[in-house]
Amino acid sequence: MAAPTKKATLLITIMLVMLLAACSSNNNGSNTKTTAEPNATSTATPTNSAEPPAAEPVEITWWNFPNFQALDGEVGKYEKQIIAAFNEKHPEIKVNLEMITFDGGPEKLNVAIASNSAPDVIYDAPGRVIDWGKKGLLAPLDDMITDEVRGDISEAFWKQSMVGDQTVMYPINTAPFSMAVNKTVFEKIGALDLLPLDRPDRVWSFDEYKAALQAVKEKAPDIIPSVFFAKSQAGDQGTRAYIANLGLSSFLNDDNSAVAINTDAAGAALDWIAQAQKDKLIISGSAALAASDVNDLFLQGKVAFSINYSAVLKAQNATLKKAEFEEVLLPFPTLDGSAPKLEPYLGGMAIFNNDNEAKIQAAKKLIDFIANDEVYGKKNLIQTGGLSVRNSITGLYDDPEYAYAEVARKFITAPPTIADGYAEIRTHWFPALQSVLLGQATGKEALDDFASKANEAITKAKSELK
Repeated sequence: MAAPTKKATLLITIMLVMLLAACSSNNNGSNTKTTAEPNATSTATPTNSAEPPAAEPVEITWWNFPNFQALDGEVGKYEKQIIAAFNEKHPEIKVNLEMITFDGGPEKLNVAIASNSAPDVIYDAPGRVIDWGKKGLLAPLDDMITDEVRGDISEAFWKQSMVGDQTVMYPINTAPFSMAVNKTVFEKIGALDLLPLDRPDRVWSFDEYKAALQAVKEKAPDIIPSVFFAKSQAGDQGTRAYIANLGLSSFLNDDNSAVAINTDAAGAALDWIAQAQKDKLIISGSAALAASDVNDLFLQGKVAFSINYSAVLKAQNATLKKAEFEEVLLPFPTLDGSAPKLEPYLGGMAIFNNDNEAKIQAAKKLIDFIANDEVYGKKNLIQTGGLSVRNSITGLYDDPEYAYAEVARKFITAPPTIADGYAEIRTHWFPALQSVLLGQATGKEALDDFASKANEAITKAKSELK
């Protein structure tokens, strides 16, 4: 066999070098270490990365009213537990918590919004959230709401969570707003039969309510029979529903386009409240009392009836009670004993659009964790003391008052909080109440004046939104 030529030998050598290079490049053994040339630029993309790239760190601020019950008497302690659990799944997201109060929180939010320093995420209610949404201050949340969740929540709750076709609040917990009564007082005076507790729906009339107040006045003179308040807009849902049911009226008309509570019957109910103060059936000086003032008196055991309560407040107040007594929930009495109209408490979370997409996405992850985590979703609901907005989640509590709250859901009607201009509407409500309580106007005069101002606010808001 003839020896290869120099040309053939050179060709074979080149082929061997290329083969060795290929074998070397495919060697991905764990002990192989490759060092790039100092001036070389790699354009290769790893195809078998051991771990996905770490998420970019982001920092968000969460402002929260005391929506969760305090732990060990410390407001915000439970929220810190939520954040710690959230960080186990999302260590890249730092959540700065700031607790705000129901009294000073709304104004603090207004200042923050005006100074472009709004928080990234907040747990609140439709009264403020929808107004922010209508002003274009919130990020839409539709991309985080699954079809399963959408179909599991009643349309009434979505109406309170949306502006147009965009969802601006993720609804989480609910309960019908109602009255509460110190049941222990009635047991002590032997008048428990005056309360409608033997009726499955506990519906009762104005006359029955007045008889219960009179019994407290006569047999428990150290107890204030009932309360009212008009110092500020806080808790206004209690005074709205109280007057509307005593007067068989609605606060706004069916499409929320105008005030409807300025009826003769509602005016008469407001006149009765003013007179009831003089008769010692309702606390004196209510024009200067806030919702928190009368709530404190109820928790001290000094008041028989509260007009601004719910299953949520019952749970949140459990550690705040300063006297031993049993409170139970009651619907508002109606003029003729017909079915009441109850406004719903609705709690949910919203995201302020602070022009930072990374913060918006991080806030969505926090909301999803709070609402839907397989462990903390249920824990959070129970810690709010509320019912779930989801129809498939019931029976969270072994408590007869929660069983009644589930029954009372049938009395829930659409609240006025979704009306255009609601943020301004509510500013005219408590001055109208004060004018009657101070003897400056009759109930009908005050409600007519309120209607005039509120309707102007609705018209103004509609024109601004066009």
